[in-house]
Amino acid sequence: MIKKDLITKLIDERIAELNNGLYVVELTISPSNIIRVELDKVSGGVTVTDCMSVSRNVEHNLDREEQDFELHVSSAGLDKSLRHIKQYIKNIGRELDVVLQNGTKFCGEIVEVTENTVILCHREMKKLEVKKKKELVEEKYDLAFSDIKEAKIVISFK
Repeated sequence: MIKKDLITKLIDERIAELNNGLYVVELTISPSNIIRVELDKVSGGVTVTDCMSVSRNVEHNLDREEQDFELHVSSAGLDKSLRHIKQYIKNIGRELDVVLQNGTKFCGEIVEVTENTVILCHREMKKLEVKKKKELVEEKYDLAFSDIKEAKIVISFK
């Protein structure tokens, strides 16, 4: 089986050469040597050229005669759950749907990211019984990364 530390080294070499904010979100290697790499960027999107460059560096430095492998390099994608703190930071100001390990759900704008938490702000017009009119009510949620089961960016076409 291909060693994960070797693949990590090859990916990191190319990322350092590119020096464009690219980072690895996830790297998996199956027992049958299927290598999957998901990339993201600190700002902006991952290009096809970024993926090709990382892919070529891995492919050209592995010997298919020693071990056969299958390689997939892609961007993390908006439809996937956030898995890296840099993804949360990149998306400050965007709406996030969160499901905690215990099943509790939260939705709100990412307003701050710390080393261990993401802070969401949920704003909603609510009818107040006292004044009998609607007012904007704001709630903040401080969620620990260790408690998050899934966190997805809300895609809006407004």
